[in-house]
Amino acid sequence: MRHISRRGAIGLGAGAAAAVGLAGCGGSVRTDGSTHAGGSAGRPPGGRPTPTARPLGDGSTAFTGKQPHQPARPVPLEPGQTPPQFVVFSWDGAGEVGNGLFPRFLDLAKEHGAHMTFFLSGLYLLPEAHKRRYDPPNNPRGASDIGYLTDGHIKDTLHGLRRAWLEGHEIGTHFNGHFCGDGPGSVAHWTPRQWRDEIEQAKSFVKEWRTNTGWTDLPPLPFDYDRELVGGRTPCLLGQENLLPTARALGWRYDASSPGGRQVWPVKKQGIWDLPLQQIPFPGRSFEVLSMDYNMLANQSVNSTNAPAHRRPAWREQSAQAYISGFRRAYETNRAPLFIGNHFEQWNGGIYMDAVEEALIHMARERDRGGDVRLVSFRQLVDWLDAQRPEVLAKLRTLDVGQAPAEGWKRF
Repeated sequence: MRHISRRGAIGLGAGAAAAVGLAGCGGSVRTDGSTHAGGSAGRPPGGRPTPTARPLGDGSTAFTGKQPHQPARPVPLEPGQTPPQFVVFSWDGAGEVGNGLFPRFLDLAKEHGAHMTFFLSGLYLLPEAHKRRYDPPNNPRGASDIGYLTDGHIKDTLHGLRRAWLEGHEIGTHFNGHFCGDGPGSVAHWTPRQWRDEIEQAKSFVKEWRTNTGWTDLPPLPFDYDRELVGGRTPCLLGQENLLPTARALGWRYDASSPGGRQVWPVKKQGIWDLPLQQIPFPGRSFEVLSMDYNMLANQSVNSTNAPAHRRPAWREQSAQAYISGFRRAYETNRAPLFIGNHFEQWNGGIYMDAVEEALIHMARERDRGGDVRLVSFRQLVDWLDAQRPEVLAKLRTLDVGQAPAEGWKRF
């Protein structure tokens, strides 16, 4: 997934999308109200055994009860109460491709009490030998612009998804074949009916991975994907207008496909929360950059993923400080939620992964010093938004980018 932001303009191009994610459990109660219990993955808070799973379909998935490690039930803001600073880290593709990034960020999130959203590409659970089971709209059967994973990498991805959900993270969708560009097969031109077909196929690859792989010796994914799936992000941030009617009909609660959003409080489109990537400060440059790793790369190395090594330390710090600057701007002013997107990629020697880690640690430390900072998934954020009074959210939306209440939060 590729999105380029330069001087406020956004360009979109085709490309491979992989992904990453973070988990949260650590043996403490965090300031966001979530409980992080120590012990092995798959055990709910308090160390109680996981309830007996109820297999679904062919046994690829199972209903195991309420998801562990979730925040306390959200409550409405009181008059004069400062809103929390929400930050959502999300990852496009969510496939483990042998670079160790999925477990690396699961470990990081567990250490720092973060929850995130993994937008899974359904094809990452479909073996290439069975690729003709995918019939993409306006494209040849079995086609994919991101290819297919090896059997070993599919197994690693299944392991990562199990662990992520059991540690409190959300599993969304990045759909399947990642068709971008301007051609007739691009997602930009899909109809609502075609989006529904794509979604049903993405769900089927998750719910029927045992049938498609023939593997019966691996445990099921511990969730009902029909219940779990409440939002997604389209390839290259294209096609949202025709996706939204389908998303609403399916009962989705949000979509994260808008490009170039501003750091203000979100609104709904067609009854769905619109949670876009955002323009954030780009230190040392006269323009802002979209809050995603690929956009950092595009503005630093002109789309090269293997730029000269001597440039990388400065670019790494610039990227980390872009995320941190966006965080500080919101945290110190209007408290608008911050949305950050990433991929499981080692572009330019892995500097963007290092930048994400630095930014997450910075935000977690701000929280641990007593700030009301909440590192959450998109679903956890919309849980909070839906619990608020409409008039309160409407008032928060009157605050522009970088604008704090004139007389402080207590009089707002």
